[in-house]
Amino acid sequence: MSDFYPKIGRWYQDLETRALFEIVAHDREESTVQVQFLDGEIADFDVDTWAELQLVAAAAPEDWRTAYELDESDAVDPDAVFHPTQWVSPVTEMEPDVVVALED
Repeated sequence: MSDFYPKIGRWYQDLETRALFEIVAHDREESTVQVQFLDGEIADFDVDTWAELQLVAAAAPEDWRTAYELDESDAVDPDAVFHPTQWVSPVTEMEPDVVVALED
């Protein structure tokens, strides 16, 4: 039986299935709890089912990219800084024909 109040962002492990998941939404009006498992699957539990789960609080996994099917090659270089002046777009080089509120 789960004594845990569902709070968004907290991680739990189901002792029966050994599944690790994070609370991603809690709808009080509908009395549902939405979770995302480590593999990315999303599931809804009603509060009665939530209360019957055998859960333990768990630490967030070290590799959060697993749910998004990302690997090391998808990692962003933290030292790479992008500035808008470096972005190439034809729109950035366009100048307006008329400037509002200015006369010739």
